Parts: sequence; C-alpha cells; structure tokens
Amino acid sequence: MLLPESDGTLTRYQPTGDPLTPRAPRRAFTRTAFAAAHLVSDPLADHTPWGGRPAIDWDATLGVRHALWDQGLHLAEAMDTAQRGMGVDWATARELIDRTMAEAKAHSARPRVACGAGTDHVAPDRLGSEAAILDAYRHQMQVIEAAGGEIILMATRALPALAADRDTYARIYGTLIREAAAPVILHWLGPAFDPALAGYWGDADIDTASDTLLSIIAADPGKVDGVKISLLDRAHEEAFRQRLPAGVKLYTGDDFNYAELIAGDGLHHSDALLGIFAAIAPAAAQALEALAEGERAAYDALLAPTVPLSREIFCAPTRFYKAGIAFLSWLNGTQANFTMPAGLQASRGIVHYAEVFRLADRARLLARPDLAEQRMRALLTTHGIDPR
Repeated sequence: MLLPESDGTLTRYQPTGDPLTPRAPRRAFTRTAFAAAHLVSDPLADHTPWGGRPAIDWDATLGVRHALWDQGLHLAEAMDTAQRGMGVDWATARELIDRTMAEAKAHSARPRVACGAGTDHVAPDRLGSEAAILDAYRHQMQVIEAAGGEIILMATRALPALAADRDTYARIYGTLIREAAAPVILHWLGPAFDPALAGYWGDADIDTASDTLLSIIAADPGKVDGVKISLLDRAHEEAFRQRLPAGVKLYTGDDFNYAELIAGDGLHHSDALLGIFAAIAPAAAQALEALAEGERAAYDALLAPTVPLSREIFCAPTRFYKAGIAFLSWLNGTQANFTMPAGLQASRGIVHYAEVFRLADRARLLARPDLAEQRMRALLTTHGIDPR
C-alpha cells in the first residue's frame, strides 16, 4: 500500500506479514516486568468527549489486561498510560482499579497489579498545603489497598505548583511510605511526559533531585519496593540504580533505552514498568523469557526491533504516546474502534501513524496482518489518501 512520508510524498510499502504468536512463558522471568495499560473507549455511549466522565468499553479494557497476564507480564494500572490527567478522572480510575483487581484475583497466573495513587480527585486550588496533599494521597491509597492492589505513588502536579522544597518532599513521601500497608513503588515522571512535573523532588537540577529521592528511599528502604524513573536518560538511570539500597528495584520507564537497561551491564540491571510493554507484549515477554534462559542473542533479536517503534510512539510531544498504543491495539483487533478518552487519537497525525504501522510490522507486532492492513487503509482513506 502507499504510505505517507514526512516530506509529503507517498511510498509503497509491502507488509511482511510475519507476526509473533502470543503465548505463556516457559519459565519464570529474571526481571520483574509491569506493563502499563491503556483504556478502550466506547464510541457508542452517549457522552461528551471533552466533558464529564469518559465512556469506557469495560470488556475490551479488561481483555487488554488478560492478554498481558496470559503472557506472564504484571500490570501497572490507572497510570498515565490510562490517561490519568489527560481525559480520565479519578472516578473512572477508581472503577478501573476495582474491576481490574477482581479480574486479577481470579486469573490463574496470580499477577501483581500495582495501581497509581495520586491527588487528581481534588481540584488544584484545594491542594495548596502539605496537609491537603497528604490527605488526597491517603484517600487514593486507601482505595487501592481496599481493592487488594499494590501502590505506586504517582508524581503529583500539586507539589511543583506549591514550589515545594526538598524538605517538603521528604516529609510528605516519608509519611506516605510509613503509612502504606506494604512496600510502595515511587514514581519520577519527567517533564517530557508531563511539563507540569518539572522540578520534581524540589530542584530543577537532576543530580540534586536524585540526591533528595535517594535520601527519601534510604530513610525507610524496607517500605520501598522500587522506584520508576521516566526521564529518558540512560546514563542517569544507570548511575542512579547503582546507588539504591539493596533490595530496592529500579523500574525503568525509559521507553527509548529499555532494551539495554533491562539487560544490564553484568553488575546492575533495571526491571521494567513501561507503557510500551503493553504495545509490544509478545516481543517483550518472549525476550524476557530468552534472557531468563541465558539466550542474550535471542533477547536482542526479539527486543531490538521494537526500540525504533517505541521511539516513534514516544516521540515529542512525548505525552501523546498513548495514541500510538491505542492505535496498535486497534490494528491488532484488541479493540473495535480507534477512539480515545478526550479524543486523544487526534493528538498525532497520519504520517506518525503510518510510521508506527511500518515499524510494528518490522518488529513482528501486527498480530493479524490482514486486519491491520485493512484498518490502515481505512485510516488513510479518511485522511484523503488513496492507499492503492
């Protein structure tokens, strides 16, 4: 078919039609791997896309999660991949957590589910004090614990808005870590993913911010399962993970450099908490299996082709990466429509989607090639492009 290029031309592309087959792993992974999953919209529900609660296709949304669990992956639930703060409100996230936890408890793999706790159920103008921020976090933590989920303390926009210093971060996070029933995962999401999080941990300097976060962890390492870092900075992550206390994991959120970070350097490695893993699950799961079997060449062969795809999906403006994940879900038949909460599918253009199609095909991630080609042609046609 004819696909558009960034220079405005059309180039003929012949899909390979050689997808990986999703399957259960043959052995346990040697890396902990959470995939952050998206929500599937219900386009037939009567709602206003830019106002009120989003309309969710719950069967399809839970089906996405079962597919990840069936391949041996754990789940990061109600995170930014699920459009928290970008079209999905806390009421929807809370329902998602409750529904997901009920499904997870019944799944034969007994997967781990770590859920995002934040402050987004409270209006920003009511989060102007440490006490208000603490109470907001506590509310969501209690909901997650009641449902049986693990807690990810999501970065909150309220702290940078408060111009909080390092001591404020230490007090708030120290209290939350201490009060949690079980070890938590901390969350450092960089401004590429959310510009409102610039200067997190009380300083714009990354080294000073790192020192603050490490001091928070060192104060109570037994209550910290790990820290997810999404700064898209491989060198920083490698240096940071060497400084973590024993037993505290570094969960990479680097959707540009995950293959090398997870493989490690022989002394240290990163575990994974990644949005891209939901989109590349067959390659990710089978690569992790190969790594566990000591087959580094097979790991590289499976995962390396996914990196250009991930870099395209997470290209600037990075915060719109959710559109690429939903797009691949639609191409692969995991969902019947290509609509998203708040109409976020419109955040990327047809040239981007054409490149995602090419790179997914080359990475063997178009599960149903005929369906993917049919849907790609339909999308091209709606953009005034004759794909013949």
